[in-house]
Amino acid sequence: MGMTASHSRLLIVDKDTGLLASLADEFAPYGFVIDAAQSAGQMRDRLAGQDYALVILDIMSVPGEAPAVLRDLAIERRLPVIVHSAACVDGERIAALEMGAEDCLCKPANPRELLARIRTTLRSRARMAAQPDRAAGRAVASFEGWRVDLTTGQLFTPIGAPVALSDGEFQLLRVFIQHPRKVLDRGQLLDQVYGSTSDHFDRSIDVQLCRLRRKLSASGLKGPVIRTIRNEGYMFVHPVTH
Repeated sequence: MGMTASHSRLLIVDKDTGLLASLADEFAPYGFVIDAAQSAGQMRDRLAGQDYALVILDIMSVPGEAPAVLRDLAIERRLPVIVHSAACVDGERIAALEMGAEDCLCKPANPRELLARIRTTLRSRARMAAQPDRAAGRAVASFEGWRVDLTTGQLFTPIGAPVALSDGEFQLLRVFIQHPRKVLDRGQLLDQVYGSTSDHFDRSIDVQLCRLRRKLSASGLKGPVIRTIRNEGYMFVHPVTH
C-alpha cells in the first residue's frame, strides 16, 4: 500500500521506552515510521514540527490531562487517536471513545492487532477523503439551514458557527447525510463508517451516535435528529439538499 510520508508517520505517546522501540521495529516492515513522546508537552512539540497520520495514546502517560489531550487531537486537530493503555477497562474505554478516540485497546495489545486497528482507521479516513459525496457529486449538503462541507469535514449551524466534530463523528454524520430518511441498521453503519473488513463492534456505533446527537443538540438543533427505529436501526429524519 503506497503512502506519502505524512500518511505513514505515527506518533506514540507513551512513557514505556521499551514498548516504543519494539513497536517501531514491528511496524517498520509495513512502511510506518514511529515518533515518540513521553508527555503531553513532548506530544505538542512533536505535533508542532511534524504531520502525523494517527496518534497512539497511553492515557496514563498524560495523568490528569487525558480529556484535554483527546479534545486537542481528535476535535481541534482532527487526528485519529487509538488509545492503548492498561487503563482501558470497560468504563475507561467507553469514556475514551466518548472523548473522541477512534478505538481503544488494553495494553499490552498484540502488535499485529494494534497494526490492524491502525490500518483500518487510516483506510476509513482515506475513503472519506477520496469520496466526499458519491451520491450527489457535490461537496456541500444542507438540512434545516445547517451546512455540511463533505470535503473538509466541517459542520456549520444556520448562523455559520462551526461545530467541532471528531473524525468518527463526522464520518457517521456523512453516512446519514448520504442516506437521509432511510433506516440504516448497525451493520450498514459499521460497514460505511469503518469499512466491511473492520472488527469494530456495535458498541462503537452506539457511542458515536450518542456523541453526535449530543453535539447537534448542544449546538441548537432541536428535536430528534437521528431517530432510533426499534428492532430496525436508525434514521436521519431531516430532508437533505445538495
